[in-house]
Amino acid sequence: MTEYVSVTEDTPMARTGAIKLHGPEGFEGMRRAGRLAAEILDALVPHVVPGVTTGELDDIVRQMSLDGGGVPATLGYRGYTHSCCISINHVVCHGIPGDRVLKDGDIANIDVTPLVDGWHGDTSRMFLVGDVGLKARRLVDVTYECLMLGLEQARPGNFLGDISHAIQTHAEKHRYGVVRDFCGHGVGRMFHDAPEVVHVGRPKTGPELKPGMFFTVEPMINIGRADVKLLDDGWTAVTRDRSLSAQFEHSIGITEDGCEIFTKSPKGLDRPPY
Repeated sequence: MTEYVSVTEDTPMARTGAIKLHGPEGFEGMRRAGRLAAEILDALVPHVVPGVTTGELDDIVRQMSLDGGGVPATLGYRGYTHSCCISINHVVCHGIPGDRVLKDGDIANIDVTPLVDGWHGDTSRMFLVGDVGLKARRLVDVTYECLMLGLEQARPGNFLGDISHAIQTHAEKHRYGVVRDFCGHGVGRMFHDAPEVVHVGRPKTGPELKPGMFFTVEPMINIGRADVKLLDDGWTAVTRDRSLSAQFEHSIGITEDGCEIFTKSPKGLDRPPY
């Protein structure tokens, strides 16, 4: 039985397994955090080019987070020492920024989460580096379509399984693999909270969607099989068959008649090419 709890400013921010239902204050907080997150990804567009290092991009994310009145939520999170995750080509998620130089033809997911006034704005986008091949561009397009088809199901009275099913159906129609090992999550004053948002499922299953729920939807779609493995650094997840992987992520809130996307690009740069 799914438990829901209405939260106020005074509610302790512990992960209890209950799904938190937020009011107007929460929506305002998530709008501020989500907008900064989207603005950071917008600002990265001219910098994601062949020859740049992922560490240089990480520096931009950190500075913009601070300049925008926030801090990168990933800095120090479970020992992580960077301001974003940058996942290139066959890296599914949690790629660690560093000396890696982006090359012509790469595809890269950049995942940012500024923490603004106690609220987490969690989002990621794919970037095309230079001249990207047709297969990779098609994967990126379909992955974005998966996200948006999932979000069309995000409304009161539907279930998380409706979102999952829409994503899975579209990806598998193109014979892509949908990653099962990682999922979306509740978000708000906590970085990761209930519910878990898996990207495969059956309609009318899982928790019912109710106004005030905040969570991320972040499908990871592989050209090949869905299987992934974790590298020795304890963070980086890659496709087992070395096939390309893509991901998009939005943070959303369920409203009375649908959902509000907190992390939409103010400049309309939600999908490449930008």
